[in-house]
Amino acid sequence: MELINRPRRLRRNGIIRDLVAELRVNPKKMIMPYFVSEKGTNRIEIGSMPGIYRDPEDQFLELFKTDFDLGINKIMLFGVVSTKDDKASLADNPSNPVMRAIEQLKNEYGDRLFVATDICLCEYTDSGHCGLIKGDRIDNDSTLERLAEMALAHVRAGADCIGPSDMMDGRIGMIRETLEEADFKDTIIMAYTAKYASSYYGPFRDAAESYPQFGDRKSYQMDFRNRREALKELQLDLEEGADIVMVKPALAYLDVIRDFREQSPEPVAAYNVSGEYSMVKLMVRETLAPEKELVMENLSAIFRAGADLILTYHLRDILKNRWADE
Repeated sequence: MELINRPRRLRRNGIIRDLVAELRVNPKKMIMPYFVSEKGTNRIEIGSMPGIYRDPEDQFLELFKTDFDLGINKIMLFGVVSTKDDKASLADNPSNPVMRAIEQLKNEYGDRLFVATDICLCEYTDSGHCGLIKGDRIDNDSTLERLAEMALAHVRAGADCIGPSDMMDGRIGMIRETLEEADFKDTIIMAYTAKYASSYYGPFRDAAESYPQFGDRKSYQMDFRNRREALKELQLDLEEGADIVMVKPALAYLDVIRDFREQSPEPVAAYNVSGEYSMVKLMVRETLAPEKELVMENLSAIFRAGADLILTYHLRDILKNRWADE
C-alpha cells in the first residue's frame, strides 16, 4: 500500500506536535475572577467551587499578593454583601467592598495590575435580579441609570475596565455616555454581549449569593436556543461603544464565539464560567479525568473557536502548576 500523505508523521512525538501546534494556551490572555466580601469576615472557600474563595476586602490586598507574584496581573472583581435592597444601594456606595479593593490594589500596583469589575445589580438587590423591579417585571430603562452610576463609581475608584453583565437593552450606550461626560474617556468597556440564560451559573450564584428570589432571568438573558440573535446584540454593543465583546458561557457556545470572531473588529472574550470550572473539579475528584489535560483541552477549544481572551477560574492552577509551560 503506497501512501503519500500521512498526517500521523506530524503527530509522532511531543516535540513535533508542539512544533506544528496551531495554537498555544497563553496565560497572558486570561483574566482571573475574584469574589470580594465585606470586611471583618474570614476567607471562605466556596463549596461548589473548590479552590475559589470569598475574600474579605480588608484582607484582599494581602491575600492577592501571592497570586500577583505567581503572575496573575489581570483580574475581574465581584462583590458579596449582606445588606441588599430594592435600589441596589450598595452598588455605588463608598462602602462597597469591590470599590475599596480597587483603591487598595491600584495604590499598590498601579498599571502593573489590570482591574476589571462586574457591573450588575444582582449582587446588591434584595430580589437577586440584575435590574430594578417595577410592578412584576424587570424595568429596563430605570435600571440603565443605576448601572451607569455604579460604573462611574467603580471607575472613580480606579477600575481600568468595567464589565456590564446585566443584559439590559442600551446599557453600553448609557454607560459610555456617562463616562465620557465625566471625562473618563479611556475606560475600557468589556460588554457581556451574548450572555445566555444558562444552567452553568449555579456555582457562581453560590459564590456571589445572587440567586433570584423569584422567577428567573430569561426575560433579559439570552435564550440558549438562539444563535443569530447574538449577532444583533453584537452589532448594538459595538455601535454603543464596547471595546471588548464577550460570549458567556464558553464551552456550550463555541459556535457563537466563532460568529463573533468573524463579525467583530474588536477583541472577543469568552467566560469559562463557574459550572464549567466545577465540572472539571468534579471529574478530577471522581478520578474520571486528569485535571491538567482536561483544563488545557477546554481552554484550547475556546481559543480555537476564536476567543482572543478568556476569563477563567483555572488561571491560578495553570500558573502554579506551570501547565502552559509544557
